[in-house]
Amino acid sequence: MNTTARKLRSSATAAGAGLLLAATGAVLAPGATAAPAESEPPALAVSTAAPAEIGLAGQPVGFTTTASNIGTHDTSSARLIYHVDGGEGLPSNAVSLQYRLSGKAWKTVSLTLTGTQFSGELPETFPLAAGQARTVQLRLGLPMGTPHNGDSNGGTDQLKLTTLVSYGASGAANDTDEDTVKVGALSTRLSGVPATATAGGPGVSFQATVSNPTASAYENVTDVLFTSRDATVQKLRSGTWKTLEPITDSAEPDVYGFDIIGKDAAMAPHSSTSVKVRVTYREGAAGGKTTVHPCVFVNEGSIPFTGSTFCGASASLTLKAAAFSTATPTASATPTASATPSATTTVPTATATASGMTTQLAETGSGGVSATAVSAAGLVTAGAGALGFTTLRRRRTRA
Repeated sequence: MNTTARKLRSSATAAGAGLLLAATGAVLAPGATAAPAESEPPALAVSTAAPAEIGLAGQPVGFTTTASNIGTHDTSSARLIYHVDGGEGLPSNAVSLQYRLSGKAWKTVSLTLTGTQFSGELPETFPLAAGQARTVQLRLGLPMGTPHNGDSNGGTDQLKLTTLVSYGASGAANDTDEDTVKVGALSTRLSGVPATATAGGPGVSFQATVSNPTASAYENVTDVLFTSRDATVQKLRSGTWKTLEPITDSAEPDVYGFDIIGKDAAMAPHSSTSVKVRVTYREGAAGGKTTVHPCVFVNEGSIPFTGSTFCGASASLTLKAAAFSTATPTASATPTASATPSATTTVPTATATASGMTTQLAETGSGGVSATAVSAAGLVTAGAGALGFTTLRRRRTRA
């Protein structure tokens, strides 16, 4: 009944307006009609073709969002808003979002972290006529910091990407699209490590490999082999063995690392690089267990062994004193866990090493349960011919 009354009043008002125009001699342009007192809102829809996967600490991966006006009324200011949720394991500098509406230049979407959610809106709006659609190019990344200033405080297995479309200065969202983006990471491994080596004897050779299984390109990648202070490390390049300089940090002088693929290397998506390594132990080195251990750093800073860090499984060798050596060892051993718990990286995690190799971080799961995930690695100490390893702690978010 109320609806009928409103319709009758609206009809009466329109009729009265027509009589008034006729009485005053007002003439409308051909084909024109009187504008309604309040224009109808547009009906907008949104669809995002999100990337299937990106790499933790890698470069951004492109995707698109299409905004459509499925109604009969135009809008002069369509807006796109994004939320990215990676759980409790990401620092404030973890996520990046870029866009371009036209041209070749990428522009930054400013993101604000509230709780576990990064939120931002394209700083540009665009008109969208009735029945029309517009596709915007974007790039999503998890840089975990900036070049040569990588943050290793955290990680995640996936991102929840939510896209909202709206119009006007502060209109509510007309439509929402939700996507899940998997997060991968670099991995590093050793293969063919012999079971034994001889102090003062010939070097032992094996393969070191860094793999990028993700859709992200990587820059500023440094793969480091940690081993004993009694060791000399060489890599095979163009058929010649090149001796590598040991790298140490004044805060952790017993940590000996060797850059085995070169500092600040680049890796394409879905690629890997391998190098043959030879390790020789000096004569007089005490016998016993010794360990070689690989870690890959992204955006390593001025302090060695910092940045976003991913460690592989260590391998142990038995170091024989020269007096007891009768032949060059040929036995092969599968890489095993180090003296402290170690694991090949199965989920993307970054190891905190802000002051050398001993920083410890608690893991916080998405349910708020605190735990500690232990990753490979090493403070090398002398004594009894063995290598002792203090652990690198890493934090990640459970799926």
